[in-house]
Amino acid sequence: MKAIQITSTGGPEVLEYRTISDPIPKRDEVLIQVHTSGVNFIDVYFRDGHYKAPLPLVLGGEGSGYIAALGTDVSGFEVGDPVAWFGPLGSYAQQAVVPADKIVRVPSGMDMETAAALMVQGATAYCLSHLTYPLKRGDTALIHAAAGGVGFLLTQMAKLCGARVFATVSTEEKAELARRAGADEIIIYTQTNFDEEIIRRTDGRRVDVVYDGVGRATFEQSLKSLKPRGLLALYGAASGPVPPFELGRLAQMGSLYITRPITKDYVPTREDLTTIMDAVFKMYLAKKLEVLIDHRTRSRTPRKPTESSRVANPLGSWCYLSGLKMERRRTRTHTRNEIREAADALKLLVVATSLSSYVDGAAA
Repeated sequence: MKAIQITSTGGPEVLEYRTISDPIPKRDEVLIQVHTSGVNFIDVYFRDGHYKAPLPLVLGGEGSGYIAALGTDVSGFEVGDPVAWFGPLGSYAQQAVVPADKIVRVPSGMDMETAAALMVQGATAYCLSHLTYPLKRGDTALIHAAAGGVGFLLTQMAKLCGARVFATVSTEEKAELARRAGADEIIIYTQTNFDEEIIRRTDGRRVDVVYDGVGRATFEQSLKSLKPRGLLALYGAASGPVPPFELGRLAQMGSLYITRPITKDYVPTREDLTTIMDAVFKMYLAKKLEVLIDHRTRSRTPRKPTESSRVANPLGSWCYLSGLKMERRRTRTHTRNEIREAADALKLLVVATSLSSYVDGAAA
């Protein structure tokens, strides 16, 4: 099969379009013909070596597709079932082997692209808003990067919980997206200190929780935005890791809490994963959630495998870039050349898995 593989870590130049052996499912695993491969910022961490994984490595920890073969002891699924997953790496390929306890069935009425787009970012937003700090009516929340993939979904979920949402963005264009997600207050952080704005707009009360996926650049102001016993949920480090921190400062600032949640720790079992993703899918199907899929590139129309054709000709795939920082319109599908042009200054490879087409870009 064709895949994007790395044999060493580094910049986008280490990604290679290669022919590798077809994967074979083992016990409790399924073989999936990839329909949609998600591209997320965590892929950069694995590519550049920030996160460690054995080499050679096929990147991509999110996707959707159709079951092509079942390993031994797999029950509850059949060949041809539409499924989606996140966590195990390998979706930058025509086929992927995924543990059966890491997949969920794509419900009727949901397209495969949206199902893939909701896996990482939808699960993250749900865990943050319902489990890390379970929002309720009357709570106040500050959400950074509210126009990004996670932030856009998190803002919508926070409003569904009844919270008052303060959202930070970098431009007026992104402010419109945050408003579309339902944010009550927008702060353009490039024009002001957001902690001072939080204090002013809350009459000094500050907020109950800050959801921060930015890290180093926002950390100090995030802490200053919290009311006593408030929680900083530091779920990412897009601007770099937070420097060493003296825990005694938390007492001085009002007995604050900090947590560094990782979504996989919220889904240790298949039951946990199914419960969370069923809730996210139901929100979408009830038209309570809008999903941002900024750019797509397509190889050729994927076919649903059957028992007789499940390992036949290579299937095409969709790749999507969710929550990208790009200037082009969000409302249309782009050709591969347009995506290359728009993403030229960014630094993550995007690939249509049946074509040797390289697109430099970065999810954020």
